[in-house]
This record gives sequence, structure tokens and C-alpha cells, in this order.
Amino acid sequence: MILNMFAGMFVSPVAAGELQRGAPEDHGMSAARLDRLSRVLQAETEKTQTPGAALLIMRHGKIVYEDIFGYQDRVAGIKMQRDSIFRIHSMTKPIVSAAALILLEEGKILLTDPVGRFIPAFADVQVAVMNAEQTEIVNLEKPRRAMTIQDLLRHTSGLTGTTYGKDTVLRQMYRDVWLQGADLNNEEYANRIAELPLNSHPGSQWEYGISTTILGRVIELVSGMSLGKFLEDRIFDPLEMNDSGFSVREDQLDRVAYGYDPDTGDYANYLPHPGKTAALENGSGGLWSSLSDFAKFSQMILDGGELNGVRVLGTKTVELMTANHLGPEIAPGPLYLPGPGHGFGLGFAVRLTSGISGRLGSTGELRWGGWAGTQFWIDPVEDLLCIWMIQDVANSGRYRWLFKNLVYQSIID
Repeated sequence: MILNMFAGMFVSPVAAGELQRGAPEDHGMSAARLDRLSRVLQAETEKTQTPGAALLIMRHGKIVYEDIFGYQDRVAGIKMQRDSIFRIHSMTKPIVSAAALILLEEGKILLTDPVGRFIPAFADVQVAVMNAEQTEIVNLEKPRRAMTIQDLLRHTSGLTGTTYGKDTVLRQMYRDVWLQGADLNNEEYANRIAELPLNSHPGSQWEYGISTTILGRVIELVSGMSLGKFLEDRIFDPLEMNDSGFSVREDQLDRVAYGYDPDTGDYANYLPHPGKTAALENGSGGLWSSLSDFAKFSQMILDGGELNGVRVLGTKTVELMTANHLGPEIAPGPLYLPGPGHGFGLGFAVRLTSGISGRLGSTGELRWGGWAGTQFWIDPVEDLLCIWMIQDVANSGRYRWLFKNLVYQSIID
């Protein structure tokens, strides 16, 4: 889809790190309606005592609008900056998924490869059979088929999550590994998880969880380097994403955006210290990034795997990545986060129809967000990408959809 739309597009001979700018009206957007977007979001952030936010909109490959609101650090009184750095949580997943597809292009993995081929501990994993209340595991059974790389990419691995969904005995077991394993590295974490049973048979149910964390360990084993180093060498450096990584460099610490707790008037406690290098390079949610950095990654996807002449992925690989990978044999699960009218590709949700979801957008749109409220989407029909950066768990859902609707009302061509 994206390949067909942008085949033959002229690529400007500029560095990958440069994002070009253009006037909204020259790219089919109304400056007055974009100002409405800013007014509404400014009022909302003040009303909810959100510390601050930043947004970027690109159309036809050009930045047509940016704005910032409030504080980067409300406690210290530091205003939001255009180059503030945010913990992007689950927006890590599309980047790590793209990294896995680089290895696919090099012939080092297949989507159909069993995970146990790379992490032997997963070769013997079993599936939990629980009582009706899901408070007790009453039996274990052999998986009907092996968990594959594709299962990790599309969240059909059978691995459960630690954050979203009903609290069950199995989810608590996964959470215990997470809480007790703050100092586990990727190898140790993957092996500990492999000791636990699966929540469902691989390929039978979509369940949001830690699949991309395990995928990160596969990338390490196949590439022979740490996940962070592989991302740096194959994605961040080529695209000049200089503000992205699993930790924040000392010279960047004055640009970190912090969450805020209006009840205490102090920092929110849901973010790790940005300068601390964690043992676990968490492929599901460990990256820090900035507006412009994530825009470079998103524009690369929108342009079929290439940004300003720097190719990261082949066009057919991007076509595969952005297709729906959930067939009718896969149950949506008890908490289907893509939502009505959406499927799931290799790293993000894929919109299947213009209606049903109740939100503005286009068929073929790609999107995902992060736990602390960050969000992005790529709309190949409108040649549009939008990024919303914030650190506010409590109000994350409302801002995402408010921002989305306000962007689309600004399109006038």
C-alpha cells in the first residue's frame, strides 16, 4: 500500500537528520484550524494540571506545524522545549520491530522461525490451564504449535502482560519476574520468563504483553550485539536520531521531560531516572526519544523504508510490516487495545476501515502509543504523520484522541 502510493517519489538530496519545513496552506492544512488545535490543547493541559506536552505534524514530507505547552519540568519551573526528551514506553515496539525486520532482510531470521531456535528455554514452554476465576493454574498442556518470530511481532505469542488486563494468577507471576528482576539483563529476563507457562496457545489470541521484550533478546542473539547497540548502528545513527536510546546521556539530562503529581506537587513516580543505564534494554518500552527523532523514524516508514536517500528497510518489507497480520483464527483477547476497526501489523495497529472506531482517520493508518501518554500515527492516504509527546498517565487517553480529531479537522484539501 505505502509502496504503491509513494513509488517514484522524488527524494530531496539532504542529510537524513534534516527534516524540511513547509507552510501549512502549501500542504493542504489550515493555519487557522491548527491554531484552534493549540488553543484547545493549551486549555486542556492547564485544566488537568498536565506538566507539559509537545507536538509535531508532517505532511508531504515537511514539518507543517509544531507546538509546545507548559513545562518540561514543572517542579523546577523549566518550560517545555521543542527538543525535550521523553520516555516513549511502548512506542519502543515499532522501532524494535523494524530492527527485527532488518535481520529478516539479511536472511538471518524468518517470521516462521520458532523462538526456541534462538532461545532454547522457549522450546519447552507449556500453556497454563486455569480455573474459571483465573486464580489457580489447574493443569499445563503442550502448545498446539511453537511460538514464532511473527507471534512476537504481532502479540500472538501466548505471553501475557504485566500492566494491562485482568489480574490473574499468571499475570502476577509475570509481574513478579518484572518487579524482582530490576537488575536482570535481556538474557536473564528472557530465561526467567521462559520458565513460566503461556496464557494461550501461540497464534490463537492477541494479547498485549512482553512479546517485544523477548524479540529484543532474539535480535541480540542473531546480531551478536546488545539490542541498544544494534538499534544505534542500524537505525539511530543512519537516521541521525541522536536523542534516542535506552538511557539519556549526561549532556542531555537538562532536556528530559518529567511527569508531575498534582496531588503532591512533586514528580510522578512512574518514570525511571533518565541517566541510569538499566541492565534490561526493554524492547517493549525502554527507549527515550524526542519529537524530531521519532519523526525521522516515522517518515522513514511512510516513505517505504527510506529517509532522504538513507535506506533502512526495503519497500516490500515495509509493506509486510504495515499489513494486518491478524486473521479470523486469532481471537481479539479480553483487552484488545488496537480497538474496533483495527488489526495489527508487525509493531503497530493498522486501521482496517474508516468507520467503527469512532475516531477520525483513514483506512491503512498505522499507530501506537506509550504508557505515559505519548502517541504517533502515520496516515499514508493523507501523506501525514503526527506525534504527541507527554508524560501524563492519568490523562493519556483523552489527549490522544483529542489531538487526533483536531489534526484531521485542520486538513482542507
